[in-house]
Amino acid sequence: MTSRYAALTREQLAVVVPELLLTGHLIDRSGMAWALGAFGQQAMAEIAIEEWAGASPIYTRRMQRALDFVGSDVATIFKGMQLEIGAPPQFMDFRYWVEDANHGGFHLDHCGALLDVEPMGNVHVKAMCHDIEDPTFDATAVATNPRAVMRPVHRPPRVPSDRAPHCEWTVTIDETNPPVEAIPALAVVQSKHVAALELSPIDRSEEGLGDYSGPLVSDIDFAAFSHSALVRIADEVCVQMHLLVLSFQLAVRERAVDRLQADTIVTKQLTGIAGIMSERLARALGLEEPIEVLKLHPLLNPAVYVDASFGDSTVTVLPSPAHQDEAWIVHAGPTSLRPLQAAVRGVSPYLDIEVSGTPDDWTAQVVRRAEPAKEMDEVAVTRFSKGAAFAFSPRRSLPLTVV
Repeated sequence: MTSRYAALTREQLAVVVPELLLTGHLIDRSGMAWALGAFGQQAMAEIAIEEWAGASPIYTRRMQRALDFVGSDVATIFKGMQLEIGAPPQFMDFRYWVEDANHGGFHLDHCGALLDVEPMGNVHVKAMCHDIEDPTFDATAVATNPRAVMRPVHRPPRVPSDRAPHCEWTVTIDETNPPVEAIPALAVVQSKHVAALELSPIDRSEEGLGDYSGPLVSDIDFAAFSHSALVRIADEVCVQMHLLVLSFQLAVRERAVDRLQADTIVTKQLTGIAGIMSERLARALGLEEPIEVLKLHPLLNPAVYVDASFGDSTVTVLPSPAHQDEAWIVHAGPTSLRPLQAAVRGVSPYLDIEVSGTPDDWTAQVVRRAEPAKEMDEVAVTRFSKGAAFAFSPRRSLPLTVV
């Protein structure tokens, strides 16, 4: 099945890919607020650890294979981080260096996640920068080399309060290190259809880069990639989001009092991020028609995963692998309007959705109301993140060569 992103030009795709990476990162800003309210600080941190550790090794390996940079060295680890929703460009401004195949490091000139959390106090900062990052950084590295360890040189809470860079880490691969072991949730997420999803291959004959097999660069220049490579990256980033949400959902269900509580939290998460995603996609591409935005929305992508068709003002969803996985799509439809309402209102507050059908076979009609709708609480919570309004700036892509 042809990717829905294939309809975009190469120039448009170079804009869309970083947008998808950033909005994928903001999924946590949407979901963790509701997890914190339901389960408390300690459980929220545990959920975050399980969420990322249960998804990132899967999607990191997928991107390595897609862009032909499979390896076991430090540079390969950093390439994977540059192409994942855990480290969107510029908002999470990782500056990497490589000493040799087994030694390197990075610091963050700008950590959007830290700037979001600092106003909440040092307890939340420590939870994110210590309790969550220690196991999840190692879980990210395990996809490339289970004997890689990431250790802090310094990290927040910041002393003094304006310390820069925000943090600094070393990465070391040592065959004497005990291998990092995967958490049990990883096997569960790995069993989902989306983990093994086959996407359109990259056409190596097209103009532009068809892979990332060359040297590690300081900042990825997405405009340098070919059209089909960018299509594949866009679909892979949507896969990352689905894997992360499935892992989040698994962690939440293990702590919820019942299925209703778990589904409510995941639906609130989807509602919050759905609105911000639509808003950013519409603004980035200058889109005014809600259906054109929905065609690109990660809720409904990749096309091979979510069976959807589009009319002038309608979207029809049929049973698909996403339903079998109980992915985002099961939390939208005739019994759950808010995510779809948030998605269209990200384009205009005057828009609304009317849905008919069954939970896994439905049609949504976009309608216009006379009065603008008030912003949903779930979207307002996600907008708390500075990432919601973050603006990308031009960067030069420089090779990072081994000293």
